[in-house]
Amino acid sequence: MPPSAAATWPPLRRFIVRERRLGRFMARRQWTAFLYEFLRFGIKQSWACLFGGIAVALMIATWRFYPATAPLARYDFLFLCMIVVQIVLLGTRLETLDEAKVIVIYHVVGTVMEIFKTSVGSWIYPEPSFFRIAGVPLFTGFMYSCIGSYLCRVWRLFDFRFGRHPPRWALVALSIAIYVNFFTHHYVPDVRIVLFAAAALLLARTTIYFKVWDDDRSMPLLLGLGLVTLFIWFAENIGTFTKTWLYPSQQHGWAMVSPAKFGSWFLLLIISYTLVSLINKPRVRVEPRTTVPVMPELEAV
Repeated sequence: MPPSAAATWPPLRRFIVRERRLGRFMARRQWTAFLYEFLRFGIKQSWACLFGGIAVALMIATWRFYPATAPLARYDFLFLCMIVVQIVLLGTRLETLDEAKVIVIYHVVGTVMEIFKTSVGSWIYPEPSFFRIAGVPLFTGFMYSCIGSYLCRVWRLFDFRFGRHPPRWALVALSIAIYVNFFTHHYVPDVRIVLFAAAALLLARTTIYFKVWDDDRSMPLLLGLGLVTLFIWFAENIGTFTKTWLYPSQQHGWAMVSPAKFGSWFLLLIISYTLVSLINKPRVRVEPRTTVPVMPELEAV
C-alpha cells in the first residue's frame, strides 16, 4: 500500500495511525465503510481547496465587514492577506515548494491576462487600490493561483494515475493556443470552438484513477475537468456578488454570471492542468497482478 498522502504535510503525520485504526473499525460493515469513504472524500477535497477556500472566505468577509473608511483599501488588504497566507502555508509546510511554483507561475499568467482584459472592458475592478499594475489590483493573480494550488494538492491527496494520458507536448501546444486566443479573439475570429474540439480529441480517451481510501476509483478526465470548472464558476459568482470584480452587465445590479463563462473557465483550467502536469509527471496506472492458483497435482511435483 502506498504511503498516506497526509505524510506530505508534517503537521498531519501524527494523525495517520489514528486514521488507520478508525478505518479498520469502519470497514467492519458495508454501510459504515461507504459512509467513511464518502467522509474521506469530502475531507480530502476540502484540504485540497485550502488556498482557494481562504481566498473566497476573505472576499466574503471583506465585502461584509471591511470598513469603507479604512486607510488601507480593501483590494490592498486582500493582497497583503494572501501574501501572509502564502508565507504561513510554506512556513508550516502545509504547502510544498512545487505547489508554490505553480502559484507563482499562474499568478503571472493570470495577471498578464487581467491587464489586457480590463483594458478592453471585459470586466472591471470598481474599488481603488495602491498595489496594482495598469489598474489591475495585484491580489487578482491569486484568484488564478487558487486553481493551480487546488490541482497540485488534489493530485497528491488522491494519488492520481492515468490511463491513455495524452503527451504533455500536445497539452502545452493546446494551452498556448488557448492563451493566445484569449487575447486575439478581440481582433480576429474567435476559434474557441476549434479549441474545444481539440481538447475533446486530446482528452476523450483519458481516464483518471484516484484513491479515496483503499480501492481505486475512476472517471473520464474530461468529466473531472468539467466538475472542477463548475465549482470555479460558482466561485466566480461569489466574487461578483461581493463586488470584488464586476462584468459590464453587473454594474447597475448583480446578476448571475453568464453560463457562457463556463467555457472560458474550462479552457483556462486546461492551461492550469498543463502547468501542474509539467511539475507532477502523470503516472500510468499499473493493473494489479492476479495470482494464478497452483494445481494440487503440480504442487506435489
